[in-house]
Amino acid sequence: MVGQVNLSALNSRNFRLYLAGNLFALNAMWMLRIIVGWLAWDMTGSASFVGLIAFVYFLPTIFFGPFFGVLIDRSDVRRAAILVQSLFLIAASGLWLVQHLEILGATHLLTYSLASGIIMSAHGPVRMSMAPRLVASNDIPSAVNFVSLTYNVSRMTGPAIGGWAIAQIGTGPATIVTAFCYLPFLMALSLLRVRQAATRPSKPDFLGDLAEGASIAFGDAGIRAALALAAIASIFILGSLEILPAIADGVFDKGAAGLGLLTAASGLGAIVAGLGLVLLPSAFGRNRLPLAAAISLFGVACIAGLGLTASWPAAISLVAAMSAAAAASGIICQSVIQTRIDDGMRGRVMSMWASVAIGSSAMGAAILGVAVEFLGLGATLTFSAIFAGLLLATGLIHHCWKSPPATRFGDFD
Repeated sequence: MVGQVNLSALNSRNFRLYLAGNLFALNAMWMLRIIVGWLAWDMTGSASFVGLIAFVYFLPTIFFGPFFGVLIDRSDVRRAAILVQSLFLIAASGLWLVQHLEILGATHLLTYSLASGIIMSAHGPVRMSMAPRLVASNDIPSAVNFVSLTYNVSRMTGPAIGGWAIAQIGTGPATIVTAFCYLPFLMALSLLRVRQAATRPSKPDFLGDLAEGASIAFGDAGIRAALALAAIASIFILGSLEILPAIADGVFDKGAAGLGLLTAASGLGAIVAGLGLVLLPSAFGRNRLPLAAAISLFGVACIAGLGLTASWPAAISLVAAMSAAAAASGIICQSVIQTRIDDGMRGRVMSMWASVAIGSSAMGAAILGVAVEFLGLGATLTFSAIFAGLLLATGLIHHCWKSPPATRFGDFD
């Protein structure tokens, strides 16, 4: 649980092996996101096309994620993980090939993004279902924290490494490096022994299983609140980070090197946030959701600052702060959800988390990308920050007004 140092999951050899391999694969996945974003910007110089690429990548998770969640709860999760990672490797290799043959065009980028998005919609429930089954039941909270931490940190460090690689070796070599990064995880998966879920889907039909997962996800007040916070943070904070190529080159004229600096700052912010949560005092143990809301408000304020500043050093600092806020809020919300469900429901419920968190990021990137074309970057970021701040403040006020004093600052337990 957030608020105490709990390393018990690392006692499991299976979990250590999984965690080490997964670090390579997660960073590869997010490296490719920034590589594709830069290719889109370099090809068109259009913030709206960059936003469209992000939207096409994340959109399938909204529609297919819950269905894959049902399939994962019915399937051998280790074999599913091997299949998903193999497909990621093939997609990355295909993107490298069209660059190497010098035939890359807008259609190729859109096709790659759509294909990767469909794979991504299966990846979420697989990843979040598998890790808790590698440890003893009493070590699940520790495993959840580690998995949440590695995912949210890699979501920031991967683009940072990708931005640096673009500046140093170019997009083609950087792409093939990401393909090789999937191999360590595939090797690790082949060696794992995974505990089967204690309960299987109770409904005989597919749609019944899907409805059961939705009922649990949206029937729990704590999970509902975590999903709402994740949606706001993803639309506005992560959506803003999706258009970093337009900020680095379109506003500050810093090119690929500038993108590398911004993404490095983003990665540093995420790492600091993740380590900070591990070291937080245990007093925050029951106050995770209010803490996540406060952190998100801070991140939203940084969006406004980024929209108003004309200083490159200030922009770097604000991007780091936004990334830290997004990572911390995401880790907290995901931890709240994971510790409220059992293995038999994990694929379905966490696929809905992925649909909300990742789908909202797609929506944010698309909306912000189009808005930048009409309003300019500064006005778009400032107005979006004001709107997000109002949403968060309204949610906090409503929660405090409706909740009894004893639970006003708790996690709806």
